[in-house]
Amino acid sequence: MDLYLILQVLWWVLLGVLFIALGTMVGMDMGVGTLLRFIGRTDTERRTMLNAIGPHWDGNQVWFILGGGAIFAAYPLIYATSFSGLYVVILLLLWSMIVRPLGFEYRSKIASPAWRNAWDWTLLLSGALPMIIFGAAMGNMLMGVPFHFEWNLRSVYTGSFIFLFNPFSVLAGLLSLSLSVYMGGVMMMGRAPEPVAGRARTAAGYAALAAIVLFAVLGVWVSMVNGYKIVSFPGAGVPQTPLQQTVELVPGGWLSNYKSYPILWAVPLLGFAGLFFGWMSVRSNKHTLAWWLGAVSWIGVVGTIGVAMFPFLMPSSSNPSQSLTLWNSISSETTLLWMTGWTVVFVPIIFWYTSWAFYVMRGKVDPKEVEADPHAY
Repeated sequence: MDLYLILQVLWWVLLGVLFIALGTMVGMDMGVGTLLRFIGRTDTERRTMLNAIGPHWDGNQVWFILGGGAIFAAYPLIYATSFSGLYVVILLLLWSMIVRPLGFEYRSKIASPAWRNAWDWTLLLSGALPMIIFGAAMGNMLMGVPFHFEWNLRSVYTGSFIFLFNPFSVLAGLLSLSLSVYMGGVMMMGRAPEPVAGRARTAAGYAALAAIVLFAVLGVWVSMVNGYKIVSFPGAGVPQTPLQQTVELVPGGWLSNYKSYPILWAVPLLGFAGLFFGWMSVRSNKHTLAWWLGAVSWIGVVGTIGVAMFPFLMPSSSNPSQSLTLWNSISSETTLLWMTGWTVVFVPIIFWYTSWAFYVMRGKVDPKEVEADPHAY
């Protein structure tokens, strides 16, 4: 098999891994922020929640940075097209990611209820909004994004900001938020004392059930809409542009890969199984098992989208034949080789220090220690 083709498929898989890690690790922290005002009823309880993720949230955001960097380096055409057309949404995402660290750092600097309540709302919004945007972005990829290319590959976006939040993408955003709240709730079950842990258990249970329903509804919806199918293109593993292919819309086309390879139905089943057994684990108060099942759920949900869309990455609703795919939007063989080498070195390091940090800082956070420490969040 050609090396370039192997690298293309490898980076499609690695991009999925980055999205799964982003949803699992960053989504967990975002979920805690979303739950902050709901399961934390007093200032001490909210500070306890923030200090539970305090040692980890900035380290977990490395997956957000890695995701952006990987798209920039491995899929420059997707990076350029999405950032130029979806800049308002990306600005909202970046603003929320900017004010979130400020909330961690400045919330407890002043002992004023009004000051701290303002930062609590900031942390809530900056936790919920990115996860909704993340899910809505995935929803828009399935529905198609309104863009096309001119002869010189200059992208032209023909949609609007409101268009990006269509009913399907909103439901996809709520699915992402539900998974985030589930992960955040499970995290608080293991790290926060009662009564916060009990409230977190309730929230995680409801979030798991909501995610199951939303995942099922979105799956049925996808089966009824038009999917994209490549009719002709230069071939896999061959340098090419989006102007060299022909794509058509096919009713139920996003299920083509599943029909061709029935074994792939195991991927969405993995998502449902993770959520269902995660819900059962929450009810049984087994927070560690529930956390890992939440990670399995993210694998199933992200994998379901990836398998359905393969090899499409950013379909065009304006001109389907100019859709961006794995084959026509990826970097050169040399670039992918360099990226693979650095990935082999640094990703295991990231996994190692993340695991080590969670192992060292395990257990419940003591509210008395938080109150006594002037440097605590």
